[in-house]
Amino acid sequence: MNGPQDVGGRHGFGPVAPDIDGPVFHAPWERRALALVTAAGGLGQWTIDESRFARENRTPADYYGSTYFEIWIKGLERLLEERGLVSAGERASGQVSAPLPAGIAPLTADRVPEVLAKGTPYDRDPGDSRPVHALGTMVRTRNLQPAGHIRMPSYCRGRTGWISAVHGYHVFPDTSATGDRDTAHWLYNVTFAARDLFGEQAGEGDTVSVDLWEPYLDAV
Repeated sequence: MNGPQDVGGRHGFGPVAPDIDGPVFHAPWERRALALVTAAGGLGQWTIDESRFARENRTPADYYGSTYFEIWIKGLERLLEERGLVSAGERASGQVSAPLPAGIAPLTADRVPEVLAKGTPYDRDPGDSRPVHALGTMVRTRNLQPAGHIRMPSYCRGRTGWISAVHGYHVFPDTSATGDRDTAHWLYNVTFAARDLFGEQAGEGDTVSVDLWEPYLDAV
């Protein structure tokens, strides 16, 4: 979506400085945050795109003023309340006042390795559908500016590149973010000249490759 999380190629944020030797977790509660998000996701009540949208759909002040795992917890709180799994009162008190709705089983610790290893398949049978764009053909990304979820970075909208791979027929994240688990489109890898995206400051001859769904693309 057009939100504070989409900072790729934007000025004012400085370079990425990864802390390669730093700890994975900077406080004990962050371990619990990761465990809670994983366990709650195992309930099967939302898609991965819904969870992304719940984390990203907030004001810049809230997003930039929160740490990584704080954003995860805030997104989880929103999803749990929206699905009726936790009430606002229960969240405030930290005490359970009602059982889970019928038909929803918690993800127990002994099942975590199995569930994580299995994952959730997001490829779909294309049936009679065929990809519109062939390998090597030129495409131009649409300058889409949705209020909802989108998996196309803002820095590559309205730009021209070429199809460098056809990944298959996959669930469309823009609609998956609203709970639609069926709508799917062809997914491509599109390669751009880096200077077409970032100007002369990019290295000559450098390229940037982005995975993009068919509704984002027009033939050139």
